[in-house]
Amino acid sequence: MCHILIGMRMSFDAILEALPRYRERMAELSEIMLANLVMIAETPAPTFSEERRTGFVLERMNEYQLLNCSTDEVGNGLGILPGEVGDRNILLVAHMDTVFPDGMDHMVTIEPGYVSGLGIGDNSLGVAAVVTLPLILKDLGIKLDSNLIVMGTSRSLGRGNIEGIRFFLDNMEIPISAGVCVEGVKLGRLSYSSIGMVRGEIRCEVPEEYDWSRFGAGGAIVNMSEVINRIFEIPLSRRPRSTIVLNSVESGAGFNTIPTKGTVQFEARSESGPMVHQLAETIENIAAEVASHTGAEITMEVVAQREPGGVEFSHPLAVGARRVLTHLDIKPRIRPSTSELSAFIDKGIPAVTIGLSTGENLNEKGERIHIDPITTGLQQLLGLILAVDKGYCDEN
Repeated sequence: MCHILIGMRMSFDAILEALPRYRERMAELSEIMLANLVMIAETPAPTFSEERRTGFVLERMNEYQLLNCSTDEVGNGLGILPGEVGDRNILLVAHMDTVFPDGMDHMVTIEPGYVSGLGIGDNSLGVAAVVTLPLILKDLGIKLDSNLIVMGTSRSLGRGNIEGIRFFLDNMEIPISAGVCVEGVKLGRLSYSSIGMVRGEIRCEVPEEYDWSRFGAGGAIVNMSEVINRIFEIPLSRRPRSTIVLNSVESGAGFNTIPTKGTVQFEARSESGPMVHQLAETIENIAAEVASHTGAEITMEVVAQREPGGVEFSHPLAVGARRVLTHLDIKPRIRPSTSELSAFIDKGIPAVTIGLSTGENLNEKGERIHIDPITTGLQQLLGLILAVDKGYCDEN
């Protein structure tokens, strides 16, 4: 056991200088984290069905002697590491859900330099780090002044619309001083602002009584193509910067059949909240107009949305996070996020999102992460938590 005790008002410089001394022991402890990572990744957790993964997370939290280990109405799993003073609360989160359904093979493979498996980087590694951090702190003999609330969040991705973290922040009875959101990849990622965003799904269905002789009539693919072409004609402003991305297009079964159903998923983003809502309204109007002259049933549903915001570049939390990364020779890749960070922003709570390692094929069958950078990623997480705990990231 290392027993490097952090003093109550240890300077920020002293925190940074201590990080290299932790590295060797943290590398040894990363073996425990890898074991947790395998168990987490091999437990399927599609959005809205994270119960089994939540159960494992709570088992580990109890094993590491966190207090009040529990789940809530939406499936978040959380525990509390009490602080020496306990007058502040830091919320450390990682989303538990993945884009992969139960029926797929979730077996994890460990090979020299890599760990491969479904959702291994997004976000099993993040969950493993959050769950294992209390054990790391205990082994290093580090005692925080603040209470550390450790949480695996549910219902984050897609239609989940970060419901897990939103539910917790809406119903919490204690003030949160700061939030840290952990993602498996990419090391160097640093987000402290959120961009405005609307995710939507356009559904096209040709009714059985469809009049194929009317002007503009066509199968689902033809009608969806017209909607897509009209979307691409929408003028996009450079200030505020705005963009529209098509995420997926699905229709048709093959030769000898006329496609009667189809879907288009899109994402509209902007630095301006009103601009996001305007883009969504424009797309909905396009769908309605195409439906009116083709006779197809075309509808649009908003499945997720975010409001822009966050802390400024000069905010002590943003400055402190950059300082930790650069001290560890990690080049910060600063970009807005649409992750759990958005929920903190909506509540006016300063927060950041960081990444732990590097990898390839995110959200694909061949997803894998690199093992070597994980220790550096954990050093980064530890340094940031200590800086927040000692008050160096407070605005006042």
